[in-house]
Amino acid sequence: MSGFVFSEKPIEIESGEGAYLYGQDGTEYLDFGASYAVASLGHNHPAVTEAVQEQAEKLTYVQASYPVDVRTELYEKLGTLAPGDISNVWLCNSGTEANEAAMKFARSATGRSKIIATKRGFHGRTMGALAMTWKDKYKEPFEPLAGDVEFVSYGDGEELAEAVDEETAAVFLEPVQGEGGIHPAATEYLETAREATEEAGAALVFDEIQTGLGRTGTLWACEAAGVEPDILTSAKGIANGLPMGATLVADWIAEDPGNHGSTFSGGPVVCAAANATLETIVDEDVPGHAAAVGEYLKSEIETATEEHDLPVREVRGQGLMLGIQVKRGANRILKNLAISEGVLALPAGRSVVRLLPPLVVTEDHADEFVDAFAEVLR
Repeated sequence: MSGFVFSEKPIEIESGEGAYLYGQDGTEYLDFGASYAVASLGHNHPAVTEAVQEQAEKLTYVQASYPVDVRTELYEKLGTLAPGDISNVWLCNSGTEANEAAMKFARSATGRSKIIATKRGFHGRTMGALAMTWKDKYKEPFEPLAGDVEFVSYGDGEELAEAVDEETAAVFLEPVQGEGGIHPAATEYLETAREATEEAGAALVFDEIQTGLGRTGTLWACEAAGVEPDILTSAKGIANGLPMGATLVADWIAEDPGNHGSTFSGGPVVCAAANATLETIVDEDVPGHAAAVGEYLKSEIETATEEHDLPVREVRGQGLMLGIQVKRGANRILKNLAISEGVLALPAGRSVVRLLPPLVVTEDHADEFVDAFAEVLR
C-alpha cells in the first residue's frame, strides 16, 4: 500500500535542523522551499518544539467551545497583530479551510453570493476555495463547483472596479500571487480594490496564506501597501509545521458569520506551536530579517545571471518570496538542483523557480543557493 495523491520524490527525509533537511542516507539538503513556506522558522526550532512538548504533557485536545489558555492567548495575539480592525479570529487546520470560511462569512454577512477572484489566483483545493482558483487543471475533474464566481485580470484596477457591484459579496486577492508565478500587486491596485468594495458594501479579502507572517518583509504583505482588508486568511507558517489556518474578520463580518465550525478548530498543541512561532517572529524581527536577506538574495541572483549569462528572464517578488523566471523548464532545473547540488526549491508554473526558504536563512545560505543555481544553469 502507498499514498496515491502525491508524486513522491526520490529523496526520503529523516530529520531537519534550521535551513537544512537530512535524508536517511545522511545527505544534507538546503531547503529553499520550506514545504511551501510552512517551516517559517526553519526545521526543529527549539522554541516551537519546547512549546509543543509542554502542552502535549498537559492537554492534547478539547473542542473550541471550552476555553483553553493557549487558544485564548492565540486569539489575542492574532487579533493584536492583525492589520487594522480585524481582531475577530476563527481557527482551522489549513489555508483552504481558512478561505472556505472567509467565503462563507462574507456571503452570510452581506446576504449576497457573487465572489470576484483573479486570473492566476490560487486559494485552495476544497470545493469552495477551488471555485475561486484559476487553473482549470485543478478544477475540471471535480466540477460542478460552488457557483457565482467571476474572474478578473490580476493587477487591472479598472476591470476589477467594473466587476464589483451591489451583488458582490467579496473580492479575494493575494497581495503577491504565489502559485500564479510570484506576481506582487501594485499599491494602486490594492487601493482600488479597497475603494470599490467599500463603495459596494462588499468584503475585501486578502489571502495571506503564503505571504503573511513576515514572508514578504512586513508582518502582513498588505501592510506595505497600507491597505486594510475586511477579512484576512493565514496558514502555512503560522505554527511552523503543524497544521493550522486562521480567518481574521472585521466586526461587521463577525456580527453575522452564519453557522460554521470545525471539530479540530484551535487544538491546544497546535495553538502552543503557533504562539511560540508568533512570539519568535515578533520578538526577533523576523520580517525585517526577511526583507534584508531577501533583497540580498535577489541582488545576488541578478548579479550571477549577468556575470554567467544565465538563461534567466526576470527575478521578482518581495522579501523571501521570490520567483526566478527562467527560459527553460523550471521542473528540470529543480530536479538537477536537488539531485546534483542538494538544494530544494519549488515550481510556480512551468517557467518559474519559486523560493520560499525559512525566514531565518542568512546571507551565507543565500550565497549557497546562488552558487548551486548558477552551477545547474551553466
